[in-house]
Amino acid sequence: MKNIHSKTFILLVEDEENLQEALKLNLELEGYEVTTADNGLDALKTISREYFDLVILDIMLPGMDGITVCENIRLQNNDVPILFLSAKNSSSDKVLGLKKGGDDYITKPFNLEELLLRIGKLIDKSRKIHHSDNVPEQYRFGRCSIDFEAHQCVGVDGQTHSLSKKETMVLRMLIEHKGKVVPREKILQVVWGYNVYPNTRTIDNFILNFRKYFEEDSRNPRFFHSVRGVGYKFTG
Repeated sequence: MKNIHSKTFILLVEDEENLQEALKLNLELEGYEVTTADNGLDALKTISREYFDLVILDIMLPGMDGITVCENIRLQNNDVPILFLSAKNSSSDKVLGLKKGGDDYITKPFNLEELLLRIGKLIDKSRKIHHSDNVPEQYRFGRCSIDFEAHQCVGVDGQTHSLSKKETMVLRMLIEHKGKVVPREKILQVVWGYNVYPNTRTIDNFILNFRKYFEEDSRNPRFFHSVRGVGYKFTG
């Protein structure tokens, strides 16, 4: 039976053509959006330009092996869940894969139902970790306030400003993750529904607007911060 996933993106890295096709088909039947790569370099290029909820990574790949791919992903501070697929089933191989940043390890040949269960659990666990407490419909900070339901805010000037739906969504997301950097890729994927990243100036313009509304000095922001090369942060 097809499960309902709210646009869950999976990168499948597998060089064995028949297995890649079979896995892709079964994952799509489960409702996942699947992108494939058959070598490590292509996998890293794809990860650098697209958002994924999970990476399924074969260890024995041409050119760059899966362990090295995993290490490179983690060096980019990308905490996407990684599930290793491997023909190697010794304890030392599993330990190495998990030590290098993998989240789970399944050996070939594997039971498809078990693989799908592990995939579902990894994605659910990741979403719980990243999910923060909901903010109230009316939120106050400093001399400002936001009414999420009415799509409007009272700025530092005491004036009421209308907010677009997307401005409201970005504000809510930043405030839900108060004190934490929210990656620009995550904002684009959640708010705009993009998988392949467009020009991120879109979000930069939103942040500039927020600073006009809420900051005493937009050049020295107290609340809305850009973290170069990573994302954005709200500190209230």
